[in-house]
Amino acid sequence: MFYNSTRDRAAKVSAAQAITQGISAEGGLFVPEQLPKLTEADFNALIEKSYVERAIVILAKFLTDFSDVEIRYCAENAYHDKKFKTNNIAEISHLFDGTYMLELWHGPTCAFKDMALQILPYLLTTSAKKVAKGKKIVILVATSGDTGKAALEGFKDVPDTQILVFYPEDGVSAMQKRQMTTQEGENVAVSAIKGNFDDAQTGVKKIFTDPAVVEKLAENNMMFSSANSINWGRLLPQIVYYISTYCELVRDEEIAMGDELNVVVPTGNFGNILAAYYAKKMGVPFGKLICASNANNVLTEFIRTGTYNRVRDFHTTISPSMDILISSNLERLLYDLCGCDDEKIKTWFASLSETGKYTVDAGVMEKLSEEFYAGCCDDDATRATIGEIFRKYSYLCDTHTAVAVKVAQEYKKETGDDRKMIIASTASPYKFAPSVLPAITDEIPADDYEQLEQLHELSKLEIPAALAELKHKTVRFTGSVDKEEMEQVVLGMLGLA
Repeated sequence: MFYNSTRDRAAKVSAAQAITQGISAEGGLFVPEQLPKLTEADFNALIEKSYVERAIVILAKFLTDFSDVEIRYCAENAYHDKKFKTNNIAEISHLFDGTYMLELWHGPTCAFKDMALQILPYLLTTSAKKVAKGKKIVILVATSGDTGKAALEGFKDVPDTQILVFYPEDGVSAMQKRQMTTQEGENVAVSAIKGNFDDAQTGVKKIFTDPAVVEKLAENNMMFSSANSINWGRLLPQIVYYISTYCELVRDEEIAMGDELNVVVPTGNFGNILAAYYAKKMGVPFGKLICASNANNVLTEFIRTGTYNRVRDFHTTISPSMDILISSNLERLLYDLCGCDDEKIKTWFASLSETGKYTVDAGVMEKLSEEFYAGCCDDDATRATIGEIFRKYSYLCDTHTAVAVKVAQEYKKETGDDRKMIIASTASPYKFAPSVLPAITDEIPADDYEQLEQLHELSKLEIPAALAELKHKTVRFTGSVDKEEMEQVVLGMLGLA
């Protein structure tokens, strides 16, 4: 299997090259030339396998330049009970009849990003040995909260790598910030920026594609790569958990093979829901893909109207990982929906860069409406949903998952669609205790760690050790820079300034 760029269909690279490079030279994103199809025999075999075994089978369909031994090495080292607090890796909770919470946060940083970022270092280092042997891989990350910590933890002390994470100084939760700024490891660095996530993401992409910076790295035997979901190696493992979840529900006799399920995903950068779309195209019987946004509802408006317009007020919300106005992975979806027309993609995204908006054509809009539904809710509705679900079902969800639950409720009410549904639960509620607690109690301790204890008393959920231990860790990274200074921070970290 080879990979093209969304902005240069003629580009043709191997999986190892796509993963190592992260982003195409002209700024496009790598996508497979065609998606593999799962047969009935494939599904029957997958149903009887463990999560790791399913991952090996699915990864092999995309990573055709990897040996069977290499793929097994990557999967077995990423997914085991020393890293994930469950043998199932992803747990499925039954919220109420026909609604399943896909809990993707049982990994080391308590967020769904672990599902991909525990395996990405293995995929990347294996890829680099094939196409960039002897080079140091410099990983740049823009984060709205969870990706940063998950990437730092995944790449901590990985040989021949250096990782630098940028986050908006006022755009992450206190717990997310402490997770990043106390990160251990000799090859890690973290910097806040004075701006929002979109500023961080734009800055990272600009550095990636700056010929002068790329040349300076090459002169010093280094090259850039990414741990954001612009990297195919980040997105591919997310496809795995959607396929695995469907197989798990069949094995548990919750559904019969062939039954359609709707999927609800809280998303800002569009990667998590795009993985569900790819799983559907591979043959998983998913019905409507429901995109849930917070007050930064640029995706809701786009899916409903066909016009993407980032020129709007930016809201800092209690679901900060979704505080995004430029959804990078949407480019991959549009490339697929427009028949891989790279000229259309270049036109639309040039318009986004120059004017802040673009409008897709009628054909793409028709396909978009057929596959997706979109809804959004503000912070008040998010808190109300957390409280409602906790009181009704004794189930505590975080602020991002609650957005998905609320939009799922609105979808059912609006459409009458009674198909069973999977809701992607993307983070532990303990990561956002100051926002979750007021939804279920009036007694809010001032201290962050007392808030964890209070949440435990009320919910009886175990406090993740990774969060409880932060209280005793030393803050290592305190810097904050203007967005215009990001390039100098990168070069300074590498000793190239």
